[in-house]
Amino acid sequence: MQKMPPIKKENTDSIVQAATKASKKGPPPVHLWNPPFCGDLDMRIARDGTWYYLGSPIGRAPLVKLFSSIIRKDGDNYFLVTPAEKIGIKVDDAPFLATDFDVKNQGHNQVIEFHTHVGDSALASINNPIRVTRDLKTGEPSPYVLIRNNLEALIDRKSFYRLVEIGTTQHFEGSRWFGVRSSGAFFPIIPAIELES
Repeated sequence: MQKMPPIKKENTDSIVQAATKASKKGPPPVHLWNPPFCGDLDMRIARDGTWYYLGSPIGRAPLVKLFSSIIRKDGDNYFLVTPAEKIGIKVDDAPFLATDFDVKNQGHNQVIEFHTHVGDSALASINNPIRVTRDLKTGEPSPYVLIRNNLEALIDRKSFYRLVEIGTTQHFEGSRWFGVRSSGAFFPIIPAIELES
């Protein structure tokens, strides 16, 4: 990424104005915009979903929701994107936090709809998969669901425990796995043999 001077505080007003204007007609089409890179902003999304600006939490939920509507991931980097600007931000883990989900139907017809802390929703499916990584040292799981345009939400602990409660064991890619079903797809969580031991 090209190194540029950090964006100054007074210049963030233009980002807010552009995002507000773009979001009046529905979700902004950030994947279609190709503005020039304008530098990095001292903005960070922590693992718990808290947004920070200049080291302080952003306490205004509508502003966080507005910023979350214009976030984009290019490669491994995250940006706030407007038609005129592309500004780098830091994301500690995932840009969203899935704080709840609803379940419709049961068995093979089960559908799980996740909800994020900023008001996004996504049905877990082949297009919006659930994936679980495990820390190599501790074995601690980190579950994610794809929300939109290659942007994931970390599934919070209470929601992950609820997922485990509705999980099932089945054959997946030649082995038995424990996982969850949604929208006709199976999403593996842990090999069944590890769960049984």
